[in-house]
Amino acid sequence: MAFVHLHVHTEYSLLDGACRIRELPKVVKEMGQSACAITDHGVMYGAVDFYRACLAEGIKPIIGCEVYMTPQGRTRFDKIHEFDAESRHLVLLCENEEGYRNLSYLVSMAWTEGFYVKPRIDLEFLRQHSKGLIALSACLAGEIPKRLRNGEYENAKAYALTLSEIFGPDHFYLELQDHGIPDQAEVNRGILRIHQDTGLPMVCTNDAHYLRKEDAEAHDILLCIQTGKLVEDESRMRYEPRNFYLRSQEEMEDLFSQFEGAIENTAKVAEMCHLEFEFGKYHLPEFQLPEGYDSFSYLKKLCDEGYRARYGDDESHRAQLTYEQNMIEKMGFTDYFLIVSDFVRYAKSVGIPVGPGRGSAAGSMVSYCLAITDIDPVKYGLFFERFLNPERVSMPDIDMDFGDTRRGEVVDYVRRKYGDDHVAQIVTFGTMAARGVLRDVGRVLGMPYAEVDAIAKQVPGGPGNLHITLKDALRLSKPLRDLYEGDERVKKLIDTAQKLEGMPRNASTHAAGVVITRRPVYEYVPLAKNDESVVCQYIMTTLEELGLLKMDFLGLRNLTVLDDAVKMVRRREPDFQLSDIPEGDRETYQMLSDGKTNGVFQMESSGMTGVCVGLKPQSIEDITAIIALYRPGPMDSIPKFVACKHDPKLVTYKDPKLEPILSVTYGCIVYQEQVIQIFQQLAGYTLGQADMIRRAMSKKKAKDVERERQFFLHGDPSRGIKGCVANGVPEAAAQSIYDEIYDFANYAFNKAHAVSYAVVAYQTAWFKCHHPKEYMAALLTSVLDNSDKVAGYIAECRDCGIALLPPDINHSYDGFTVEEGGIRFGLAAVKNIGRGFIQSVVRERKEGPFTSLRDFCTRMAGGDLNKRAMENLIRSGAFDSLGARRSQLCKVYETVMDSIAESRRQNVEGQMDFFSMGALSGGEERKPPQQDILPDIPEFTPQERMRMEKETTGLYLSGHPMDAYRDQILRLGAVSIGYVLKETGQEGSGRFQDGQRITVCGVVSASKTKTTKNNTLMAYVTVEDDTGSIELLCFSRTLEQSGAYLKEGLAVAVRGKLSLREDKPPQILCDSAVLLESALPDAAAAPAGGKKQTLYLKFPSLTSPELRHMKLVFTMFPGKDVVKLVMADSRKVLQGYLGLHDALLSECREVLGAENVVLK
Repeated sequence: MAFVHLHVHTEYSLLDGACRIRELPKVVKEMGQSACAITDHGVMYGAVDFYRACLAEGIKPIIGCEVYMTPQGRTRFDKIHEFDAESRHLVLLCENEEGYRNLSYLVSMAWTEGFYVKPRIDLEFLRQHSKGLIALSACLAGEIPKRLRNGEYENAKAYALTLSEIFGPDHFYLELQDHGIPDQAEVNRGILRIHQDTGLPMVCTNDAHYLRKEDAEAHDILLCIQTGKLVEDESRMRYEPRNFYLRSQEEMEDLFSQFEGAIENTAKVAEMCHLEFEFGKYHLPEFQLPEGYDSFSYLKKLCDEGYRARYGDDESHRAQLTYEQNMIEKMGFTDYFLIVSDFVRYAKSVGIPVGPGRGSAAGSMVSYCLAITDIDPVKYGLFFERFLNPERVSMPDIDMDFGDTRRGEVVDYVRRKYGDDHVAQIVTFGTMAARGVLRDVGRVLGMPYAEVDAIAKQVPGGPGNLHITLKDALRLSKPLRDLYEGDERVKKLIDTAQKLEGMPRNASTHAAGVVITRRPVYEYVPLAKNDESVVCQYIMTTLEELGLLKMDFLGLRNLTVLDDAVKMVRRREPDFQLSDIPEGDRETYQMLSDGKTNGVFQMESSGMTGVCVGLKPQSIEDITAIIALYRPGPMDSIPKFVACKHDPKLVTYKDPKLEPILSVTYGCIVYQEQVIQIFQQLAGYTLGQADMIRRAMSKKKAKDVERERQFFLHGDPSRGIKGCVANGVPEAAAQSIYDEIYDFANYAFNKAHAVSYAVVAYQTAWFKCHHPKEYMAALLTSVLDNSDKVAGYIAECRDCGIALLPPDINHSYDGFTVEEGGIRFGLAAVKNIGRGFIQSVVRERKEGPFTSLRDFCTRMAGGDLNKRAMENLIRSGAFDSLGARRSQLCKVYETVMDSIAESRRQNVEGQMDFFSMGALSGGEERKPPQQDILPDIPEFTPQERMRMEKETTGLYLSGHPMDAYRDQILRLGAVSIGYVLKETGQEGSGRFQDGQRITVCGVVSASKTKTTKNNTLMAYVTVEDDTGSIELLCFSRTLEQSGAYLKEGLAVAVRGKLSLREDKPPQILCDSAVLLESALPDAAAAPAGGKKQTLYLKFPSLTSPELRHMKLVFTMFPGKDVVKLVMADSRKVLQGYLGLHDALLSECREVLGAENVVLK
């Protein structure tokens, strides 16, 4: 072994290192080197990935870290900027497993105890945890190089001897570097002198930050992204000269051959390092058992109790329970189930909402009997093997949903139970994806924003392209390829972006993942800190490979909504339970069939509404199928599914043995469990074997799948598989079945997960149907921090005939509540009103209602009441019920508060009348409050009151400026803003495309102008309707034509192109805006009267993708209304019949544009 790179920064030295781990070992191997180290700045994020990648290429991995040290004499607990802002570097390499544990602990404590600007450790702490580590004195930022640069030779030598004494003989090396920087030559002379004076060994490194010399420019751009600078900026961070790459042995010898042992010692260090990660061995925490039990006997006891509670005296499923228990014990996961069962029991015991199930765990009877899940696997045909396969031993994966506002309580319980240092959250990384990296690089290169944005938008987007690469984008997008091939600037942009694409941009905390360990977490993995969360430095999949127990504690808002709704119903029905909801409620299914799905879990998008209207669900099984099918791929089979449900004659089976498997889904393969069942019942596979083949099919392993075909048809005696033909299935039918399974296996959905969420969807639908006020109040409270969603649900309340009552000091609580007249607005939504103050108001009014402004101010004085809060309460309408006008109260509230404050001050100073004091202390009733003296002035106009409400709550409460224009909006064919936001959001159906022309109507609520680089004017204008708000980008031409209408308070009709970006909410590039009252209606205006209407739709051609898409949509809206399809190219007209539902009309206008949709 010759030269070895011992100082290398991968992409996990975030936005600083650019040595991609997947390429690094290959480059090392190509150079003829046999080992390499990873030494990222202060972190070990990439250690395991690097280890695996090196082994795959036959390279010896050396795990290390370039840690940050406090200046000598300072500890990691010292955090005074003057002394501690600048830290020193030191390279630490793991010699063995003890060294890894020590390095992991040092790095962990640097983050959790020593963080100040950087994660730091100190010399004394290093002394305590130095065994198994080899240290190098680091780059120019190391303590020794700094002292040498400052002319402190003796101090530098003393520090070097201290480090040598800490780490021991041959475990501390003086590090030499030569990048052509003048200071390095000075430092190297000093290091040579220390070596000559002390005999301490030397080692040479190249501080590699990128792989090849030609990567220097891409790395420079990466630094600009990190620092927010442009390439052209003079005073910015640079790595100069540009030679911080993986140099060859020859290059290193040319630079360092005169330094005794510097080259040879790199190989010596590499030889000393022997660290192996152990994969596949589980490190489950120990469950604390009651006396007299081992883990298995306690599991059986709990399961037996649960079985009797679930199934009573029915013993027919006992064998399945026993089989699962034995399999869990055999695979070593008994404690896993006990741990999960314990924290779920805790959550339920303290009233924390727990979901009925999530993922494949709902297929386990053990989970059901332990009350981990509430889904009966027998009832829904679910399989344990889909969850825990005896053919493929891997850690079970039980993810749990809890109410989103109380999820943290469950994590806290786990911390208390197993110890704070045994529990940690999990890191996740935001990466530079295709569009994002183009924008980052374009900004750094100084290219105009609009130009880069236009280029980035040529990268295909949408649900099917979430992980698209620039390489794929160039292949798929001709406009992008044309720009790349025709413009040198664009070529440079894309080429540079490809070099940085996929690199991590930032570290954050996984939303749900939690690790629980037997020993303190840092003994297994290093820790970091993101904000206040302590996180493992390895991602979730790496933790699983290392055998650690990982669980997802997810917060599900809808569980909180259901819990709040149950509590509100209990005020009228004290014994009501969520489990009291009947399963087959006709009214609930009729509501879903009518398309009234807004606010229903999983059913809110227009596409889901359409499927509900078309399918007309009548059972949990139907809802389960809807959830499973409404995804890219399976969506194409929805028309067949709907048709077969409504016409049983259309249901066919390729073999009679399929009927019991597929009858529940009307002859269609929908679920992974059905695929498993087909293999089992037709060909004789075990459930475990069947799941293995299903996995191979879903991963498109063509060779494995084709080889398995013969076994499916004719059997495989070595595995005990009989085969279809031997089971009486004709070979041709078996071939056809296998083909169908293969085609659909990639799309088949996990039924256990779908049915779990179908239950929650049904529960929310039942509540909306039977307790609409309670449900909508709970729903509104759950989205209080999102004014657009609140607005949308308020519109839904209006459509349901539920009145929204304004905030009221005598009736409101913090969230939305139910009263006889409707839903009362919560005070928490009023700006500058804290929850503590609201609780004080509620407590005080128990003594009697507030009767006037003065009474309120007197009784609430001394708390959190201030003039800003008081003004907002008045302006929001919270005092309207006391009979005074808002205008009057706004005029006098400051005077009233000042007089009460003065009176209180005088009382404190002892100037209160002695006898009146005695009278009050004698227990007499409080004197009637002094009445307000109010000026006789007119009330604010309705428009002014609405504007006040908007300013203080973010919403219009007493009405909406758009109320007067509802008929006009319908005639214009405008889509609601809330609908645009919903359909372009994470849960949306992707109905809106970037660049699509749309019309919206709303009130201008904000406007700000700025001057562009071209010295022209542009404006950012916010318009909102009663469902949400959206920002318009208005450039100079639009401002010249329509600027007069884009003023705050005006109601306008806006036409423009939709702009969709991953990093921003939707915007509209505004083409025109006109006053709503003067906007010309489109040809789609509906005629007056009750005459039967015909829907006319204009398509480009018979082969257009729009027609293909709409044909799918049409199947969801059966009915007897006439629809005529006009082809623009041939003028051909097709006629059919549909149900003219609002969701259908909205879909037509979105896909075709309002101008191509006519109803008359």
